[in-house]
Amino acid sequence: IAKGGLYWILSSVSLFVIVSLLSFFMTGIVQRVLIFFSLVFALISILLVVFFRDPNREVGNGIVAVADGIIREVNTVQDKDVGDAFFISTFMNIYHVHVNRMPVDGTIEKISHIPGSHLPAFTKESERNERVILLLNTKMGLVKIILIAGTVARRIVPYISKGDVVKKGEKISLIRLGSRVDVFLPKKMKLTSAVNKKDRVKAGVSTIATSNA
Repeated sequence: IAKGGLYWILSSVSLFVIVSLLSFFMTGIVQRVLIFFSLVFALISILLVVFFRDPNREVGNGIVAVADGIIREVNTVQDKDVGDAFFISTFMNIYHVHVNRMPVDGTIEKISHIPGSHLPAFTKESERNERVILLLNTKMGLVKIILIAGTVARRIVPYISKGDVVKKGEKISLIRLGSRVDVFLPKKMKLTSAVNKKDRVKAGVSTIATSNA
């Protein structure tokens, strides 16, 4: 179970147990209502276990995906922090693993939390959403990761702090119940894309780009 998800699961399980016990002391329509709600909490508990699963991963080659999900955009952009950058954006549904991982070895230079709205993460307007921005110092240059909350995802839980030295594939955060992750890689890394729009990727496993630098 991912760190940051256990509280949600235990809360739902506790409600299931309490409501189930109460149903034993009731009769008639009250008992039937309590049984119904106990089944609802049981289903929610199962779904939360699925949502917050955190499977072991074998780290892939090259620059690996930060998030499980579907590639929504691959492009070249001008970024204020990275400069000329190779941009890869991944959309996470609620059924994906929500733990995010480091794309390359590096040191956490800066972590910024920006409050905002909770619009659907696949829309252009989601750029105004709540987000956490990570700047990473790597041997290939400055890498930027933006973790974006969506409609359902209401909390981003970083696992790392400023100054941490983090290995490729290591866990860096949890976005509860899905959202979007944008990655900016410096063009001086002489990158070759390994993914296209609509490709499915796994965090820490799937190669999203290779560097010829």
